[in-house]
Amino acid sequence: MEMNRRQFLKASGATISGIAIGALGFDVSPIEAYAASLRIMHADQTTTICPYCAVGCGILVHTIGGKVVNTEGDPDHPINEGSLCSKGMSVYQLSHNNPNRITAPMYRPAFGTQWKEVSWDFALDRIAGHIKASRDKSFEIKNAAGREVNRTMGIASLGSAALDNEECYIYQKFLRALGLVYIEHQARI
Repeated sequence: MEMNRRQFLKASGATISGIAIGALGFDVSPIEAYAASLRIMHADQTTTICPYCAVGCGILVHTIGGKVVNTEGDPDHPINEGSLCSKGMSVYQLSHNNPNRITAPMYRPAFGTQWKEVSWDFALDRIAGHIKASRDKSFEIKNAAGREVNRTMGIASLGSAALDNEECYIYQKFLRALGLVYIEHQARI
């Protein structure tokens, strides 16, 4: 049998590849597959909406004994059809049984380098004090033309798409009562 150069290179390449695969320990014999038990096997499944942006992707939350054990995209949801962005995939980290989740307000004083845990009363009083000071400093009763405006130009608000209609309504009423003019919502951006 005569071989030309091309046939010789093909045969030697196939032989060398076979020897290399055998030497690396690849076993081409059939193997048996075993199904692993799923951590969501006996879990209760609940559907919810992703809290991050205004898209409204569907998420399946699996719980066992009131503890979240898994979150994943809802394949039956018409918006995301089971896929999630990186923020949606990390929603499990928000669960109440995550040991790294911050559960109390944290405060770092001006020019400080360390955060410290404070009470909710301290945090809310501090926030309210800053809002009042900023509003008092920038509040306008009349504009340059002498028209009554009762507004503050020193505070702005960017709403969250995670709020439902009722929460947005109450939040909007609160902001208008403060005299805010610069009010925007994430869903419009």
